[in-house]
Amino acid sequence: MEIVPFLDALWADARSWFAAWLQPWRLTQLGIAVALFALAAIMARFVEGHFRERMRNWEGATKRRLRIALVFLNQTQFILYALLLWGSVVVLRASTWPSRSYYLALLASLVTTWVVVAVLSRLIRNRVLCFIARWGIWGVVSLSLLGILPQTVAFLDGAALTLGDQRISALVVLKAALLLSLLIGLAGAASGAVRNRINASDTISPSMKVLADKASWLLLYGLAIVIGLQSVGFDLTSLTVLSGAIGLGLGFGLQKVVSNLVSGIILLLDKSIKPGDVISLGETFGWITTLGARYVSVVTRDGREYLIPNEDLITGQVVNWTHSSELVRLDIFFGVSYAADPHHVRRIASEAAASVPRVVNPPKPVCHIVGFGDSSIDFILRFWIVDPAQGLTNVRGGVYLALWDALKEEGIEIPFPRRDVTIYDKDNPKD
Repeated sequence: MEIVPFLDALWADARSWFAAWLQPWRLTQLGIAVALFALAAIMARFVEGHFRERMRNWEGATKRRLRIALVFLNQTQFILYALLLWGSVVVLRASTWPSRSYYLALLASLVTTWVVVAVLSRLIRNRVLCFIARWGIWGVVSLSLLGILPQTVAFLDGAALTLGDQRISALVVLKAALLLSLLIGLAGAASGAVRNRINASDTISPSMKVLADKASWLLLYGLAIVIGLQSVGFDLTSLTVLSGAIGLGLGFGLQKVVSNLVSGIILLLDKSIKPGDVISLGETFGWITTLGARYVSVVTRDGREYLIPNEDLITGQVVNWTHSSELVRLDIFFGVSYAADPHHVRRIASEAAASVPRVVNPPKPVCHIVGFGDSSIDFILRFWIVDPAQGLTNVRGGVYLALWDALKEEGIEIPFPRRDVTIYDKDNPKD
């Protein structure tokens, strides 16, 4: 289809429309539409303020309900405008000829369609896809209501580009964008529902939850893209060369990326680490918050978040403090004077450690002699905790303070090295 005749036809229709609008009843409908829009804007200000105040004091409301209520609240003006338009149509049709409310009914249909599309498109979390779906669906419905959809479809189908055996028209591109946005939106909603079901299950381990979540995400989005492209007639076999080039690039330039991806899958399958575990790798000590496709997020006690590549966790030595059990044993060393009774020291040291809130009992703390030093009897005090994510240094400090107080109360001395220094006078040496 040629572009010039189509544009000439549109220009002729536009001139006839402008001439038709000079009729009294059509100008009356236009004035009613403008007045009702202003009235809807005024009413929306009061309605939105009232409902926003009620939403702040809405007890027991979940995030999902608040999100849905907010979607409708953002469309308050258009909802009121549609109701006022339909009300005016009913009044005009009851008091005069139906033709004298035709344009108001058409405008009411367009506004109602916009409200429905705007609300439903909020299911798509991606902003770009939400924008495409909202304006695409509303545009198609609007053109259909205006009676110019066939002409528009023919014009878009005529604007085409041929690449080999593949013919790509503007109509195909718009269909693909609209259909893909809808399918991806549905895939996102389904993926969120699957994620909630997986996270709510108590029989699945944390690592398997992450693996199942990522697998369902890839499957649903992959199906949405494939179905969307095939639905508009796109030949997927033309992607063979592209997929081969991508494979070659992965083999040469993206070895680390692929290695981290495969390592991430291995970590999820062998369950060696999972979200919530406390690990130490080199100088890094913290708990795992996220298992990603490329890295593992580890948050330390000072609030720093380390992104450790998955490959390092596979090839390096990792200490998992909570792999098979949450119990973690800590040791502290101290010494007392030779004048103290070692049996008594062992007893009060164990009791002092047990008095610290984070120290578990059982297994109860134990204290043993590990040697006789130059100026002290050396002991080791061992105790257990179940919350290493809360820190190790602070609980050791608490035990040291409790031990200090207990030894001081019993009058037991903690010795320190002493040195005797003798100064000789070279003029008056002494024997």
